[in-house]
Amino acid sequence: MSHRRVVITGMGIISPVGNTVAEAWANILAGKSGIARITRFDASAFTTQIAGEVKNFDVGAYLSPKEARRMDTFIHYGLAAGIQAVRDAGIEAAMTADPALGERIGVCIGSGIGGLPLIEETHIAYLAGGPRKISPFFVPGSITNMISGLLSIQYGLKGPNFATVSACATANHSIGESQRLIEYGDADIMVAGGAECTVSPLGLGGFTAPKALSTRNDDPERASRPWDVGRDGFVLGEGAGVVVLEEYEHAKARGARIYAELAGYGMSADAFHMTAPAEDGNGAARSMLAALKNGKCALESVDYINAHGTSTPLGDIAETTAVKRAFGGHARKLAVSSTKSMTGHLLGAAGGIEAVFTTMAVVDQVAPPTINLIDQDPLCDLDYVPLVPRPMKIDVALSNAFGFGGTNSTLVFKRI
Repeated sequence: MSHRRVVITGMGIISPVGNTVAEAWANILAGKSGIARITRFDASAFTTQIAGEVKNFDVGAYLSPKEARRMDTFIHYGLAAGIQAVRDAGIEAAMTADPALGERIGVCIGSGIGGLPLIEETHIAYLAGGPRKISPFFVPGSITNMISGLLSIQYGLKGPNFATVSACATANHSIGESQRLIEYGDADIMVAGGAECTVSPLGLGGFTAPKALSTRNDDPERASRPWDVGRDGFVLGEGAGVVVLEEYEHAKARGARIYAELAGYGMSADAFHMTAPAEDGNGAARSMLAALKNGKCALESVDYINAHGTSTPLGDIAETTAVKRAFGGHARKLAVSSTKSMTGHLLGAAGGIEAVFTTMAVVDQVAPPTINLIDQDPLCDLDYVPLVPRPMKIDVALSNAFGFGGTNSTLVFKRI
């Protein structure tokens, strides 16, 4: 069966390195870190006291104060990125020209954890004042699918509406499943991505307890250092990344700006461990190969990989092994970098902002850098674009996202 082609016609982002696509991408290419000491609460009792917090975010630019009070911050981030993407794609004008179009536009914006800060705050209020202190908006303000629901209500988008939850693979799965819906004719346009806000006491504590986070508190900008021998864990980040996916002929017919083609989507499971990656890279390799097969792309056609690259001792080695396993001799010719070296790890939103960065890499023909890669681990022996961006031909690029539970996802982007 022939599938319909899917392209990217809009993008939006809220991130530790910027709250617009232009700002965030410029800071990525400048190698600017968004990691700093935590300001949202007193983190002095934690072994990790740093994170990639969103800075200078004005929720009032997207929601009224009354609306904003009714929902968790991850929904603020997701709606903001979604609104940016919808505006960027010109969807409102398209729906004005064709009022029936809304029935062919869907939304899938997920989250790995959902409204954790609001859950914490509500529990504190309950303990202090009893059941009457629980807001009637507590449940709708914290559940994962509410970004998709609220965005569809705001714009009258009546197509498929749901959210994925698959840990750190969430946004890639959201984007990939949305691509499939367009490929098979269930929608003409999908607004897809992920959002997360877990820089909170329980979020930070939940990852410090298993010693997953970097403790480089005195040097936060250099704490996230994928593939470096000095890496000591990932850095928690927050934000949202959303893309508008559209059927190619539909986008051309309405004169939409096309950034790149989303050509392929693959997924797999390690079936190995609750939190640790499979050391042989088998699951991640199969995810990449499945994405290339779906996109009808040869191994040799791939130029760049935006890696999962979290800066964990085991994960970076496992992904390196997976790339070599999937690509064989071509692995040595690939540029592979981790933008998490600047943003930290946004969990369920990671694949969303990295879809934006990978798309921009294809558009601008430049591989973003892996900063802080000073002393490369001998076991991580690929070309990781250290320290500075690299202008280069990028016709085909991959973006990987792997999550707890051994879930793997890969997206393939092609130059138009």
